Amino acid sequence: MNLVESFGARLQQLRKKQNISQEKLAELSGLHRTYISSLERGTRNPTITTLHSIATALNIEISYLVSGIGNE
Repeated sequence: MNLVESFGARLQQLRKKQNISQEKLAELSGLHRTYISSLERGTRNPTITTLHSIATALNIEISYLVSGIGNE
């Protein structure tokens, strides 16, 4: 699993842990649902701005959002 795929798996794990749909995360973060889906599938590479938007929407720190990725 590459770094982008690892991030996608982490994002999906955190989103599901909070029982939030992709649609709701998109709404909270100001991103499009298909972009959230692409991130979770590991087909898009997020920018730091995107990471900030997602972390804010999930009410977590960016460091927690990316913790553990790339350690496979």
